[in-house]
Amino acid sequence: MAVVDVQNIKGEKVSQIDLSDVIFNVSPKVSVLHEVATMQLAGRRSGSASVKNRSDIRGSRRKLFRQKGTGRARRGDIKSPLLRGGGVVFGPANRSYSYKVPKKVRKLALKMALSSKLQKNTIIVLDRFELETIKTKQFIEVINALNVKNALIISDQKNENLELSSRNVPCIKVQKVEGLNVYDILKYKNLILLESSIKGIERRLLA
Repeated sequence: MAVVDVQNIKGEKVSQIDLSDVIFNVSPKVSVLHEVATMQLAGRRSGSASVKNRSDIRGSRRKLFRQKGTGRARRGDIKSPLLRGGGVVFGPANRSYSYKVPKKVRKLALKMALSSKLQKNTIIVLDRFELETIKTKQFIEVINALNVKNALIISDQKNENLELSSRNVPCIKVQKVEGLNVYDILKYKNLILLESSIKGIERRLLA
């Protein structure tokens, strides 16, 4: 098992903790990480591009003029795609871009992402992250003490003071264990884990 120092919010070492090799010592594979991260981004696409086709246009179904004898092209109703204001042919419609990767692959990718952070020594474990009030200045002081500028913070339970204090700080995101995902782990340079959240991660990935 890997042994990692546990720090307080002042950046001082207070203890050590063992991290499971099953989760934090998995050889990363770019193909697996890419597959899961792409799946997440595809699920976030809105897919809301839409146009009105011939049946969606409001207008009369009456034939505009007689079929023969006018010397003009044959016309149907005013909703024809050839006329201004008519329907669109083969235009985009509401759709979902999401797809699923097998659950085992998603779990494996999460383990790989966590392992890559440990291999790069960009995991920081805190004993706790308690702020007395909602104060961005206090949050920035803690971040500066830990010497990080770009980080994903994982907590085991809702911490309103922490979430609201960090909301306006760029390149920082606070997330609960339940929302931990491959894309966010890879996106942020550092991963800050509250000591209490590690049990939640193990419970989720060893189940």
